[in-house]
Amino acid sequence: MVVVVNGVETELKEGDTLLDLLEARGIAPDGVVAELNKEIVPGRTFGEIRLNDGDHLEILRFVGGG
Repeated sequence: MVVVVNGVETELKEGDTLLDLLEARGIAPDGVVAELNKEIVPGRTFGEIRLNDGDHLEILRFVGGG
């Protein structure tokens, strides 16, 4: 299936969750905000949210500095 992640078409396996995607990319789930099809996804549900063909996902990372 194809999911658009931050504007880039990405091939994923059927049944992958948002948490699966983050882990595959080495992204700590507690350091991001995710928007799926223009709706914010609560971090506690990343492992429950199954991605579907054609979904649009935006992942924003928290960056510290100062």
